[in-house]
Amino acid sequence: MKQAPYFTDDTIVFGLLLFLLAFVFYTASIKEGFWKKFYVIFPSLLMCYLLPSIFSSLNIISAEWLILDENGNKILNELGKPLTEKSKIPTITSRILLPAALVLLTLSIDLKAMFKLGPKALTMFFTGTIGVIIGGPIAVLIVSIFSPATVGGADFDAVWRGLSTLAGSWIGGSANQTAMLEVFKYNPNKYGAMVLVDIVVANIWMAVLLFGIGKKEKIDKWFKADNSSIDELKMKVSTYAASVTRNPSLTDLMIILGIAFTAVSISHLGSILVSETLLTNFPEVRDPKTFVSTFGDKFFWLVTFATLIGILLSYTKLKEYEGAGASKIGSVFIYILVASIGMKMDLGSVLSNPGLLIVGLIWMAVHVLLMVIVAKIIKAPFFFLAVGSKANIGGAASAPIVASAFHPSLASVGVLLAVFGYVIGTYGALLSAYLMEIVAP
Repeated sequence: MKQAPYFTDDTIVFGLLLFLLAFVFYTASIKEGFWKKFYVIFPSLLMCYLLPSIFSSLNIISAEWLILDENGNKILNELGKPLTEKSKIPTITSRILLPAALVLLTLSIDLKAMFKLGPKALTMFFTGTIGVIIGGPIAVLIVSIFSPATVGGADFDAVWRGLSTLAGSWIGGSANQTAMLEVFKYNPNKYGAMVLVDIVVANIWMAVLLFGIGKKEKIDKWFKADNSSIDELKMKVSTYAASVTRNPSLTDLMIILGIAFTAVSISHLGSILVSETLLTNFPEVRDPKTFVSTFGDKFFWLVTFATLIGILLSYTKLKEYEGAGASKIGSVFIYILVASIGMKMDLGSVLSNPGLLIVGLIWMAVHVLLMVIVAKIIKAPFFFLAVGSKANIGGAASAPIVASAFHPSLASVGVLLAVFGYVIGTYGALLSAYLMEIVAP
């Protein structure tokens, strides 16, 4: 635990975090010279985590710090533990901006259109999800054979708790990743290692996919795939995108914010009522060792209600606000959340457990191998494999990039599948986490 950072005022810290995010996005938009080369090596999403972490490591900002007396000594509580002070920013972003982002990112989901994409598209998407769910336990089991300490740990230092955040990220995205961090309460001082494994491994796979797109004809030939459905998708997606896109007015933006934060308010109310009811009436829910203990967690229900509200609103005319930028505003909230998580990162934790990278690579290998096998069996086009995978691994941040690499009009297909990943990401990650807990040493 560190002493008080240079900046302790949350308003100053929040402004600094937004400055860092703006700096990353601006420099990443420069497509020539030094910055182009820099972001080839260091992806912008990684920098959104890393820069706040560097500032925290230098004790310029911090998520938590010790309270000292006039002589510089630690002040202890009744139990003999040091008293600390915390920044309110991580709590605000996870309890307010995260559920708002979930609502806006699921607002545009069209379950009917999802199924109209065809069974092969959905099959590859769910194959990717299953690959992530089972890949984690398999990786933990394999690594535990030759290095049990790498995947061991007890209580809130248990590695499986940290790996649950990878499952959330690789099925849904940053929002689901944060949900797992909050639900399983992994030691935030060690969370930096998980974030870096997430980014490094996911971007290795991203590079492989982008390389494969250049060879898509040969890959489709090997899969014996029929691409006629892709041409039909291009026409449908282009028509849909043209029908909803518009320049947002001030009224549009205010309504979008109203939708998001009204839903957040309802989600908080629902989470309080449900969790307190369950905790009061069901003793099993109060036992942290049981599977159902998660259902007593208010944050779990907050995320669940926000997601369900987003899905319900997608069946109303409010979904048309996607054309005015609802998901973009949701993404802004996500990146602010990402920066606030960076405040908790301890870069030294990466060096303390390099074996985690091996866990991540094995995990990703299981995901990729399962997708290739299924694609070969059902003769799915490489497009479905690539987008189905990135809709899980990377979510809305990278699935559109991969989809548009095939054709610009297909970017929204990546968004559609990625948003669906947000819906099931939390539940798939929970299943994967409990399986990892079972096989962990």
